[in-house]
Amino acid sequence: MVVVDPLPSLTEQSRLRPLIGDYPAGKLSAQRGITTVGDLLEWTPTRYVPYESDLSHAREGEHLVAVAEIEKVTVAPRVRNRPATGKNAIIKLTISDGRTSMPVTFFGDYGKLKVLTPGVQAIWMGKVTSFRGEPQLTAPDYEIVAEDRGDDEPGLLPLYTHTERLRNSAIMIAVRVVLDQLDDLPDPIPEDVRRRHGLMSRLDAYRTLHRPRNRADLEGARARMRFEEAFVLQVALAQRRAQQARFRTISRHPRPEGLLAAFDARMPFELTAGQREVARTIAEEMARETPMHRLLQGEVGSGKTVVALRAMLAAVDSGGQAALLAPTEVLAQQHHRSITAMMGDLASGGMLTFEDGIGAPTGPTTKVVLLTGSLSTASRRQALSDIATGEAGIVVGTHALIQESVGFHDLALVVVDEQHRFGVEQRDALRAKGAHPPHVLVMTATPIPRTVAMTVFGDMETSVLRELPAGRAEISTHVVPTSNEAWWERSWQRVAEEARVGRQVFVVCPRIGDEGERVEDTVDGGAAFDDSDGTEPSGEDTARPMASVYAVHALLSEHPALAGARLGMLHGRMAPEDKDATMRAFAAGDIDVLVSTTVIEVGVDVPNATVMVIMDADRFGISQLHQLRGRVGRGGLPGLCLLVTAVDTPEVLSRLHAVAGTTDGFELARLDLLYRREGDVLGASQSGRSSLKHLGVIDHEETIVQAREEAVVLVESDASLSAHPELAAAVDRLEHEDKAAFLERG
Repeated sequence: MVVVDPLPSLTEQSRLRPLIGDYPAGKLSAQRGITTVGDLLEWTPTRYVPYESDLSHAREGEHLVAVAEIEKVTVAPRVRNRPATGKNAIIKLTISDGRTSMPVTFFGDYGKLKVLTPGVQAIWMGKVTSFRGEPQLTAPDYEIVAEDRGDDEPGLLPLYTHTERLRNSAIMIAVRVVLDQLDDLPDPIPEDVRRRHGLMSRLDAYRTLHRPRNRADLEGARARMRFEEAFVLQVALAQRRAQQARFRTISRHPRPEGLLAAFDARMPFELTAGQREVARTIAEEMARETPMHRLLQGEVGSGKTVVALRAMLAAVDSGGQAALLAPTEVLAQQHHRSITAMMGDLASGGMLTFEDGIGAPTGPTTKVVLLTGSLSTASRRQALSDIATGEAGIVVGTHALIQESVGFHDLALVVVDEQHRFGVEQRDALRAKGAHPPHVLVMTATPIPRTVAMTVFGDMETSVLRELPAGRAEISTHVVPTSNEAWWERSWQRVAEEARVGRQVFVVCPRIGDEGERVEDTVDGGAAFDDSDGTEPSGEDTARPMASVYAVHALLSEHPALAGARLGMLHGRMAPEDKDATMRAFAAGDIDVLVSTTVIEVGVDVPNATVMVIMDADRFGISQLHQLRGRVGRGGLPGLCLLVTAVDTPEVLSRLHAVAGTTDGFELARLDLLYRREGDVLGASQSGRSSLKHLGVIDHEETIVQAREEAVVLVESDASLSAHPELAAAVDRLEHEDKAAFLERG
């Protein structure tokens, strides 16, 4: 008797090639990176069309996908007096959906007559053209529909992303082969959770996504996949919170007569109610023996830096050190200057010393040190020594803080500014430098919608500063199309008017350019964005030339209205000492108009600046425009922001007018997500979160909230997920994607 080994059961890791054949497997692998069963299941259709189509909706210039039957076939020669065969044939069809007919024409393909016969039903896909005022299809793609589709056939036709030399029907067959052999799939959502939320199994969801019977079933499958993405992510975040809660650290209290008390006594203004509330929360959390992990988000100019500085002074009061991590050298230098200026002579000394380790400090002073990659060898050596010995109570720096050579005496507090410029790993790398787990305060001036905060920063508690300090003036914003010559010229006259009365102006450009470059000969900017300290613009038309710093600087140097105005330039290719000198000169009022890239986007504080001109504003995201606008109107004088654009399409103008219409950063952040791909927003904020395929962080808030609630309960009862191996595996995959995405960005 011959014993035949049973075929191995199909899993998501099974290779596709033995299942579907070399040709389709090769095309899917080469063009789509699809090599396994799991890859194919994840590659869901981009759209669905009913088998019952309506040809009356066909419009010239639009792409038509329709199911229709061939009513009539005729053949005519392309060249008269020659046989209508081979390449000389014009095949004319009339197709019908039962109500409306449409002509279809093929040229020089006589062989199609073998399959395209009256009574045949097919899926027709192509761009609608016009012939004698009537819509028609010319040489469309088509696929024959079987006469008897059977009960197991989908009620909606799934359409997949175009794959060259692989018909949609071939993909459908490949998917059917795989689904027919799958008996089960591991499901990361526990059965009781699925039951509570009325969710289908994972295998049923994939079957429905690829072969839906109707729209209701399809929406059920999508809801299931959305919940899975939200649930796995929220479990990972809940695990992280639980792990953080197990850590123990040193309670940090400010001294009654220490630095914080001295700073508060000298403060020339009163904190807003929001600042006082957030400060109270931070103080309470730093006094605990569980490390604080708090996100502080606030509008541009809402006073986050003062709140953070008070927390840093409390850390120094307790005998520890505070480190502020900034994304760029310009911002790090700005923070160092502003902190030193706010502290005055409190920043003139060494680390606080205590008479007996417990009593009052001998003097309320400390040292504020700057550490960046551009420091000279001697300066860097001194900074590293001050940090290691504890001489430096407050350390401000860039990524240089994370390097192995940096060692802290007693790191008590980590402040991360503009977290969306960093990954989780960078934050954790700085935290790891503490002898005890330090408290962590993350700041962002980019308003974050609630659901984004729950998905991107879900391992942190959140505080929001909405109230602007006294003295902040209104900023009026206007869209300036360059096609309107009067508005264009008036913009520079307005800039000149501000300069003449002693006020200052920012002019922001999306790229640097080259010395000698003129506005009229600006080169293609899509590949020329080269500001290492900036953020690449996110406009739609990357083939159109972009305004550059050099070209606009040259334009303004020769503009009659600006004769005598003092102009300056700032961009990422400048030497660090030159960038710092330029910013110091602008802050001191020695420069009237600063032409810059987005290096001034965050943290730059020049109270005398009243006008912000943003060139090619359509190239920037909504939130970035809001950030740039926030650089003016900080000194009590009314601010003006001009959004200059050469694109006057309805979509672009709608987006720019949305920015002009409100200064509510949270509303603009919500609009930003609607206008842009969510993956970009999430991916820029933290690694790996951009992998969301089905979940929309704005549209599916209820799903995220429900998933978070379920995740919290589950992790409280099974933090290691030992009773949920499928869920544990899904969380591990997510963490792996996080690390891979972070390494790619690094």
